[in-house]
Amino acid sequence: MTDQLEPEDQQEGTKHLKAGTLLVNRYLIQGVLGMGGMGAVYKARDMHFPNVTKIVAVKEMVNQALDPVVQKTIVRNFEREANLLASLDHDSIPTIFDYFTLKDRSYLVLEFIEGKDLEKLIMQTKEFLPEEDLVAWAIELCDVLSYLHSHQPQPIVFRDMKPSNIIITPQNHAILVDFGIAKQFQAGHKGTMIGTEGYSPPEQYRGEATPQADIYALGATLHHALTRRDPRLEPPFSFGERPIRAINPGVSPELERIINKALQYMPENRYASAEEMKRDLINLARATGYLQKVTALHSTSLVAGGEVQPIWRFTCEDEVRGSPIWHNGVIYIGSYDHNLYALDAQEGKMLWKYATEGGVVSRPAVYEGSIVFGSEDHRLHSVFLRTGKVNWTYYTDAPVRSSPHIAEGHAFFGSDDGHLHAVNLLTGRHAWRIDFGASIRSTPTVYNDLIYFGTESGDFYCLDFSGSIKWRFSAKSGITSSPAISKGMVFFTSKDATLYALDITTGWLAWRYRLGKPSISSPYIEGNLLFVGCTDGYIYCIEITTVKEVYKFATHHQVNGSPIVYKDSLYCGSVDGTMYCLEYHTGRLRWKFAARGAITCTPVAFEDRVVFGSTDHCVYALPL
Repeated sequence: MTDQLEPEDQQEGTKHLKAGTLLVNRYLIQGVLGMGGMGAVYKARDMHFPNVTKIVAVKEMVNQALDPVVQKTIVRNFEREANLLASLDHDSIPTIFDYFTLKDRSYLVLEFIEGKDLEKLIMQTKEFLPEEDLVAWAIELCDVLSYLHSHQPQPIVFRDMKPSNIIITPQNHAILVDFGIAKQFQAGHKGTMIGTEGYSPPEQYRGEATPQADIYALGATLHHALTRRDPRLEPPFSFGERPIRAINPGVSPELERIINKALQYMPENRYASAEEMKRDLINLARATGYLQKVTALHSTSLVAGGEVQPIWRFTCEDEVRGSPIWHNGVIYIGSYDHNLYALDAQEGKMLWKYATEGGVVSRPAVYEGSIVFGSEDHRLHSVFLRTGKVNWTYYTDAPVRSSPHIAEGHAFFGSDDGHLHAVNLLTGRHAWRIDFGASIRSTPTVYNDLIYFGTESGDFYCLDFSGSIKWRFSAKSGITSSPAISKGMVFFTSKDATLYALDITTGWLAWRYRLGKPSISSPYIEGNLLFVGCTDGYIYCIEITTVKEVYKFATHHQVNGSPIVYKDSLYCGSVDGTMYCLEYHTGRLRWKFAARGAITCTPVAFEDRVVFGSTDHCVYALPL
């Protein structure tokens, strides 16, 4: 084995590497996966992991330029493009691990994808491929194209969508491979003139490659897969002469319409974006009745890393920053338009609204036949669930932004007046109110007849039901976070950029974890894992017993709301306006939804949907 590319490393009559070649003393070539005009793709073993068989794909580009200056330019461009592609992070794109140049050859080392390419599937399958499979793959491919076309700082046009560049994994996912490093750096050729005859649109032959070119090529790929008619063997741009349903009557008219729109000769007549095409495909899956099967095939809720469409949205008159609750088929949520809304959870229709004299940002709580919530009008309100009529109101001396916690027939909540209040839920009269000298926006938690909460001065308290202080702990800055309790510890975050764990009996510090920036997010605990957001833009997953970071997921802005876990997924919004759904054990993105404003609340999940509000004035219900 050798690192050098001498003649003995090449098989007789070919230019590809022999099995057993060791590249850069690390990648052991095991065989050829495919050949191209400017190199090959190899299966290799990464020898940096001697005790584990880690298989990678090694893509080779042979630099055919004779001019030394042109050779250096090609290598420089290769390295720049490799760095760009290494920044990509999408489940339908193989991860790039490494790149290097040896003599006249440059190499990319990528994640090895198990499966068959779509061209082989078409050739090896005697019958037509099932439409539901094609739709599911098309949704994933639209999603990855949308990701590439919106990539920053530089949008990426794939330029060579075709069946042989799509791997279908054993889990039935579509992975886009062959990002054209070799093809993009052919000396003496205009980069955008690459592509594959039959799949490329007319403008690409003129050296123009736009997102609409990728959409056309995806349409050509789907046409080939559904009809088994290879466009490379047909006259260019002649798809209209081969109607899909005339060849394969089993294809739905709606899918034929979607593909025909993607294949329009003029770019302006095609879909304006891959995202638009994806929406039509998802709507098709709903209309044809196999959405459930597509979702079952793809546990990522249709598309890994893609966006879902709302089941319903309800528009308020102002921002929605408060967190919703669900009770007996009804969503209760407050708004800065001074109203608490009761919405039908299935259809999003308003059942009633109750007007206060201030913004409603606290999360409501249900007690018997009433709903209890605070308002910036300085009051705690109790409203009848069925009618939305007032039961009683309780006055404080400042806005109420803390959410009530119901226990032992009382509502415990804080106010900006610096007091913690205990109010009898039958009479609306206080049992006690205690001054702690600073605003209380933390929602109290009651556990084993003890009350836990923080203040904006940075003090964290444990009280008994009489209001007597059992212990106090001082953080270095304010505590807006509401506490969570598990394994004999109480957890909360602080504006001092720390996640704290205290012994619930003594208040002694068990451990602390340094976050990237201040946090006002409340922790959520599932088993031995703790989840919390931070103003550094990350959602953190921490193992409670070892205090190790399992993962952190990056959003594009502050995470002020709190995550929740429902079944096997984590849901959390961000000030970037996106609701994220993650696989909660791994942090893998399942789907995301972009609202038109910041999401600062904690969502609620139930049955088949997740509900939340946004500063765009809307309440959204999304499918799980």
